[in-house]
Amino acid sequence: MLKKIPVSELKLGMHLQAFCGAWLDHPFWRTKFVLTDPNDLVLVRESPISEVWIDISKGLDVEPGSAAAAVNVEIVEKLPEPAPAKIEKTSFNDEVKRASRIVAKGKEAVVSMFQEARMGKAIEAEAAAPLVEEISNSVMRNPGALISLARLKIADDYTYMHSVAVCALMIALARQLGLDEQQTRDAGMAGLLHDLGKAMIPLEVLNKPGKLTDAEFAMIKTHPEEGHKLLLEGKGVSDVTKDVCLHHHEKVDGSGYPKGLNSETMSLFAKMGAVCDVYDAITSNRPYKAGWDPAVSIKRMAEWKGHFDPAVFQAFVKSLGIYPIGSLVRLESGKLGVVIEQGEQSLLKPKVKVFFSTMAQAYIKPETIDLARSPEKIAGREEAAKWGIKDIDRYWAAEKT
Repeated sequence: MLKKIPVSELKLGMHLQAFCGAWLDHPFWRTKFVLTDPNDLVLVRESPISEVWIDISKGLDVEPGSAAAAVNVEIVEKLPEPAPAKIEKTSFNDEVKRASRIVAKGKEAVVSMFQEARMGKAIEAEAAAPLVEEISNSVMRNPGALISLARLKIADDYTYMHSVAVCALMIALARQLGLDEQQTRDAGMAGLLHDLGKAMIPLEVLNKPGKLTDAEFAMIKTHPEEGHKLLLEGKGVSDVTKDVCLHHHEKVDGSGYPKGLNSETMSLFAKMGAVCDVYDAITSNRPYKAGWDPAVSIKRMAEWKGHFDPAVFQAFVKSLGIYPIGSLVRLESGKLGVVIEQGEQSLLKPKVKVFFSTMAQAYIKPETIDLARSPEKIAGREEAAKWGIKDIDRYWAAEKT
């Protein structure tokens, strides 16, 4: 039996079933738990949420003489279905602030799931569904914002932020491939949980700053099967999520692991997972190497024969752009700039913030050029190190977050 009550009537021992309000407004990444921590009670009361649903069959009810009991509170057997959200496309600048909140809360969720897996608790995929929904809606509003922000990680956050990034990349790729809504959600959940097996890897190996020994690398390579075991024991985990977790390190030429699948035996979702996982890995800063430029990464991935399914990879490039946000490019005028937003009409004509002259070998006053409305053209990709440029991300990310 579910009962809607004001947060002022919440007390320890009640079973929270749902918050009446936006996922980003409430203080927890999951709902459906018994309130046992006084700090959690304070967090709820200090949040913008004014009402909650409690399950009185799983926890305490309101006091008979309380204010909530005196009024006609709403009582139902199950929660009403929410009205479908209307999603409208927005600019990068408009979406990025909301996306930064989703990324931050998403990281909290993944950290929590990994900790629960380490403690032997069963994974509940349903608890992460609102996070996947938020990421999906953000990608629909503007795919570049959340995907680009999730690429910015510090070393200790890598494993958790990588899960959020791959979730967003999988959703964008699923939409590009024309998959239906349920398949898109499944792809997103698979991306979020694909590396769950790393919860079973010792942190000193997972975060080792130097080269791994053969024994350590062999340990890392067990994570797909370890994650698959955890998901088999979980609740509400789709076959797609299990499949991507087990097979995201397979290659279409059969040289991947753990099963040596090939193009014929890999599912579409496993092929998608393989592309999204590698892209985020190589574009992210790691303890042992700096991430590659996004556009350079796309170029190099295209050269790896036998690694990715060609059709899936081409769709992936279309979903991100040939020059993804954050890419360093050289214009025909000799100016260097960073891609800050995709062009609406052409993958070859993004918006670029120029800040360096290769002719003068010097920084210039930053200026945004929309290549769709300019005679300027991209001459090629560039490596920041070649020009001694550091912290290139500040040119597109610093003012956004």
